[in-house]
Order: sequence, then C-alpha cells, then structure tokens
Amino acid sequence: MTLLTEPGHPVLWSMAQRDGAPATLDRLLTGDIPDASLRAAVAARSARGDVRRMAQAALRRAQRLNARLVVPGDREWPAQVNDLARLAPGAPGPFIQRTAPPLGLWVRGERSLSEAFTRSVAIVGARAATSYGVHVSTDFAHVLAGQEWAIVSGGAFGIDAAAHRGALAAGGLTVAVLACGIDRPYPVGNAALFDQIVADGLLVSEWPFGAEPLQHRFSIRNRLIAAAGGTVVVEAAARSGAVQTVRRALDLGRPAMVVPGPVTSAMSTGCHGILRDNPAARLVTSADEIVIELSQADH
Repeated sequence: MTLLTEPGHPVLWSMAQRDGAPATLDRLLTGDIPDASLRAAVAARSARGDVRRMAQAALRRAQRLNARLVVPGDREWPAQVNDLARLAPGAPGPFIQRTAPPLGLWVRGERSLSEAFTRSVAIVGARAATSYGVHVSTDFAHVLAGQEWAIVSGGAFGIDAAAHRGALAAGGLTVAVLACGIDRPYPVGNAALFDQIVADGLLVSEWPFGAEPLQHRFSIRNRLIAAAGGTVVVEAAARSGAVQTVRRALDLGRPAMVVPGPVTSAMSTGCHGILRDNPAARLVTSADEIVIELSQADH
C-alpha cells in the first residue's frame, strides 16, 4: 500500500483500520476507493507494474541493507505515532492534509524503534542556523541524551544535524526521520553523520527505497517528528518546517518548547511567533527546563 500513494492519507488509513491491510490492498488494486484523488494516485502508480512484485523486491533490498519494515502490530511499532489519528487535516491542498498515522516504517539501525520513541524529545530548527543555534542545539541534545532521552530530528543541515551530533557525542540514542528512502539519505553532505546514526541510532522513513526528497514530503514527514514525547524548536524563520512541526506537537497535546533568540535575528522570528500566538508553548533556556516540561507531561 505504501508503494501506491504518498503517506498519511486519512482515507487509506481509515480503510486499513476498518478492513485490514490485505483486503484494503485488494480494494486499491480494483479501484474500489471512495476518494477520487486517492483513486487517481493509486491508478497512476499501479500502472507502473505489479505492486506485489515491487514489494517483494523492496523486502529483498531491505535484507541486503540490513534494514527492516516495521508495521502496526509489530512489537517494535512506536505506539506514539498512532496519536496522529487525532490530528485534523490542515488547509485544503494535496499534501497538507496528510495527517494520518503511517502504515509502515522502514528502519535502519539495531536499536528498538518503540523504545526510542517511548522516551523521546524532538529538537528541530533552521537549516541556516546561526552559531548560537548550533551551540544551543548541540548542548541541549548532549545533556538530554546523557539522561537517556532519545533525540529525534530530521537529519537536515543546521539545527537538526547539531542535535544528532550532540546526542551521538554523549553516547546516546538519536533518530533521524527522513523524507526520502533510507537507502539514499538526504542531504548527501550529511552522509558521514547518517553512517554514525545507523551504527548507533536509527534512520527511519515512510517512503520506499529510492524515493527522492521531494519538497512536499518534508511537510508530511514533520508530523512523525512531532509524535515524539515533546518538541523543542531552537531557531526557525517565520514560515518554516520547524514551526509546522511544533504546531503539530501542540495539536497532539505534546509539550511544545521554544528557545528564544535575539529579536534582531531572522532565525528566531518563528520561535517568537510561536510563543506569542500559542499560550500552551513554553519558553525554555536549558536542558533542565526541557526535562521539567517533559516530566510534567508524563503526569
């Protein structure tokens, strides 16, 4: 099913919940789909070839890469992502509404995905991070990972990469959630970092092998990052994926934490906007304050 459409489609997820995956796949391939846009997308992709054969080839490729497909019902399935079912679709548009839980997750790395998400915090922010943002992100991730919090981020340049590196430097666990296939991690400039994450943490993606990092996929991907136990945004422009991620966390009722910055910095405009517009968002200035917010949410 994940080969037939982009992830997060609420109609497809509802069909799978109601009828089960095998019966839903049969319905997809016969065109028995109530949603016209989903029906068109499935028809276009199924015309490329036998989807069951493509799925078998993907599983063989996963074995060669020492990767695996984790699906709902598996012991390793992170239950936290099921909370995405509570999200209301966003503004009208072909991909903004992709808010449903995933149907499966491709994973590389030896650690348990469910254990990683059980005690996790996302650290996200600008790709064009300032030295201040990189320092804060690295420091916070290092301290939190040292206290056995798994650090979840998106593998991008800037704040994401700093968070991953901070966690790895502490000997902790970090999870990179990608918007492309796990056989072609993006950005390529972080290839060495991704190798470290595979060795000591986890690479995760909803997209099949070979999937390109198309722009709309980052928006869909961000909801998975927001499913972590809480989200911290370190730096963000006014309109950015990091702002979207923390808003998803707020929608989920997760702790949403914001690091303030200079009022003269464009990279802190989004952070200050979140604090101004969302009373539930909390200002944090240290890893200890993040732990307090996360601990209060547990109770």
